[in-house]
Amino acid sequence: MLTLRDLNRATLARQHLLGRHEGDVADVVRRLVGLQAQEPRPPYLGVWSRLAGFARDDLHTALHARTLVRATMWRATLHLVTAADFAAFRPLLRPALEAAARRFDGLDFDAVLAAADRLLAAGPMTFNELRPRLLEEFPGANDRALGYTVRMLTPLIMVPTEDRWSFPRESAFGLPGIPLAPAGVEALIERYLAAFGPATPADVQTWSGLRGLKQVMSGMELERVKDFTGRELYDLPDAPRPGGEAPAPVRFLPDFDTLILGHADRTRVLADEYKGLVATKNLRVKAVYLVDGFAAGTWQIKRAGRRAKLIVSPFTSTPLDLLEEEGLGLLAFAEPDAAPSLELEA
Repeated sequence: MLTLRDLNRATLARQHLLGRHEGDVADVVRRLVGLQAQEPRPPYLGVWSRLAGFARDDLHTALHARTLVRATMWRATLHLVTAADFAAFRPLLRPALEAAARRFDGLDFDAVLAAADRLLAAGPMTFNELRPRLLEEFPGANDRALGYTVRMLTPLIMVPTEDRWSFPRESAFGLPGIPLAPAGVEALIERYLAAFGPATPADVQTWSGLRGLKQVMSGMELERVKDFTGRELYDLPDAPRPGGEAPAPVRFLPDFDTLILGHADRTRVLADEYKGLVATKNLRVKAVYLVDGFAAGTWQIKRAGRRAKLIVSPFTSTPLDLLEEEGLGLLAFAEPDAAPSLELEA
């Protein structure tokens, strides 16, 4: 019988949030099965919280070498993943991505994708560049529908630049140059459990965007455990479960962090009463910090000239000195040329 704290510590251990991973940036991204990358900066901060000795150039170099790629993946959203995981798992997502694209009726998907392949074969483009070109071939079509269809159904990667966080505000997309080698859905489930388990089929489905996984998981050789509510969860037999009393240091997670979005039931990290303070009506997921393993508030960085402030907004009373060491370390990474300070939001 796993308590709430048992679940929390098991997941944090696999997310490398109890202790930072000793290895390289591609290894930690592989262990997490990717990091959400709706915006360029959050993956950098997410890796910093999980990887010992991480330097910005480590991720920048891996992106330019295409060891890591930024692409549409889980839940039809942008993620930072290894090139190997892109090749293995992007084909598995086709049904979910096609279902998302079906919201636009009347398009000949095959014709649109063939045109996009031909246009992008000449070189990467932003979608603001690609959509008018597609409209020339499909006059009268909805240009947004054309672009969205290509983004969902053509395996593309975002092209890194020399920008500070490796991508400009409007990034170009290109053909990956990576041969796809589809893996089985069972491999995906095992990778998910290694990063997020123990978990229910609903958790895997919420994270991945896939459906019908309960039957698949029921037929796999997985360990089954019960939590404190009586729910049955699945897990890998040798996955770490350090127990609810394992110490959990303060950690800062960026906007849209994969941990906050990785389960149907988020209470193992985020209490129900705080969900509305983290997920906003305009679909943002705010950056949070963890105290004793659980989300205890949100945070943001504000830069003014040569000064950078880390402003924390606690859910409940949190001693500022408890956050100081980790928070100032985050500031030193994110704004290395600024004088740092920590501030409690009034």
